[in-house]
Amino acid sequence: MLLLPFQLLAVLFPGGDSEDAFQGPTSYHVIQISSFANSTLAHTEASGWLDDLQIHGWNSDSGTAILLKPWSKGNFSVEEFAELEEIFRVYLHKFTQIMKVYVTLFQMKYPMEVQAIAGCELHSGGSTVSFLRKAEEGLDFLRFENDTCVPAPDGGKRAQHVCKLIMNYHAFKNTVMKFLFNTCPQYLLGVLEAGKAELQRQVKPEAWLSSGPSPGPGRLLLVCHVSGFYPKPVRVRWMRGEQEQPGTWHSDLLPNADWTWYLRVTLDVAAGEAAGLSCRVKHSSLEGQDIILHWGQPISIGLIFLAIIVLSLILLLCLALWYKRRW
Repeated sequence: MLLLPFQLLAVLFPGGDSEDAFQGPTSYHVIQISSFANSTLAHTEASGWLDDLQIHGWNSDSGTAILLKPWSKGNFSVEEFAELEEIFRVYLHKFTQIMKVYVTLFQMKYPMEVQAIAGCELHSGGSTVSFLRKAEEGLDFLRFENDTCVPAPDGGKRAQHVCKLIMNYHAFKNTVMKFLFNTCPQYLLGVLEAGKAELQRQVKPEAWLSSGPSPGPGRLLLVCHVSGFYPKPVRVRWMRGEQEQPGTWHSDLLPNADWTWYLRVTLDVAAGEAAGLSCRVKHSSLEGQDIILHWGQPISIGLIFLAIIVLSLILLLCLALWYKRRW
């Protein structure tokens, strides 16, 4: 019963039935983190995500959803979305009450934290799969498979007992299942269509090279930075000619504030072996024209000549301004 209402949250977010109609994010999920300091003090944070992109927040003071994009309601009307907000407000109230009983029943101690994730995703062939999982203190507690609550092995008897409680509340369970398996797919399809222009945009990456802290005597750490690209999938490799170099290290893909991504790829090499290496960046926005940056590539004579001309013009302009002010 602790988790079922959270499936209602998945209700706030439905999905599609045609992967050919949309190429981009393929899932919507809601994350809930509830912290209980004691029997009277509780706080919940909730957020809604399309894959790795957050499109909803939750204002726990006003009990309303925070729309992070103009299209965050999908194709839901204002009234339909307001109804879902009310469902979640009621859920949070009941969840807090249930947790108090739960802690007393199993003689648990405060403080404690409960996490849950629920939503739906598009699979190949256009089918949608809904899911709900719950954890306590970072450990798996239970999940739903189809319309059945399944206790996690680490949850022990407590998880088994909670699953029985959930399955015995038939009317409530059926309502939750309707939301999870009907409303969520509908919402996902609608929000993907509403945000299609932004979600399917192509933003070309910028790339540059630098050296990192020396790994040791006579060695270099080559760093290839790639930033500002969207969508997320990207392939970055250190190459020698057409041969990919082993031993490269990829950082995590990190989000920028504008919904683009940043990645850093490093290679530890002997100083004498750095010449001839290059960083190759492959991304859908480049349309097959990979970015290739060569390590230690000399500056061309043309670029040097251009730089001299620009500096000379700047110097002449400064002299002219100085002469004009003086006279």
